[in-house]
Amino acid sequence: MERKRFPMNLFPAEGKRLLEALLLCSAEPLTLKALSDITEFESAEILDLLAAIQADYQQQNRGFALTEIAGGWMFATYPQHAPYIEKLVKPRLSSLSQAALEVLSIVAYRQPITRAEIEEIRGVSCDSSLGTLLDRGLIDEKGRKDAPGRPILFGTTTDFLKYFGLSSIKDLPAFSKTPDEEDAATQRIEEA
Repeated sequence: MERKRFPMNLFPAEGKRLLEALLLCSAEPLTLKALSDITEFESAEILDLLAAIQADYQQQNRGFALTEIAGGWMFATYPQHAPYIEKLVKPRLSSLSQAALEVLSIVAYRQPITRAEIEEIRGVSCDSSLGTLLDRGLIDEKGRKDAPGRPILFGTTTDFLKYFGLSSIKDLPAFSKTPDEEDAATQRIEEA
């Protein structure tokens, strides 16, 4: 299918309004391909319009911004407004147990990882926490490890990226440990 050439010099405001409407109506990030398929605009034109929308919102000092998240584009609020928004909308993670949060952080930083490897790091069973995280869509099965028993490998999902406002897993903050913790963790993994 041939793409329509958007007349940028004639109606850029209409193109911005169209993309803004699509982004506001979507609960999920929209990829460049999805926006191109819907609008039939060229990818380069869509990127120009997205940049213009970002600049408009930044210049107008709005309560939200156009952000690239989880491989797509969506409107998102600023982190400094989170305490107020959380009063309005209870986040799904608020009911996660401490154990589930620990397992989620291990999966995020060590993925893909098996249940046994998680349990080796934590020192206790993680079946219940894994079930909770799978049910909530924050992690999923990423395949099987090429090892005896072919254990399931777990990793984070796009829902995880969206919740934490990350474009990719590479955007996670650096994981820092004290030297003693690093040595102990390395020793436990090597012994496994």
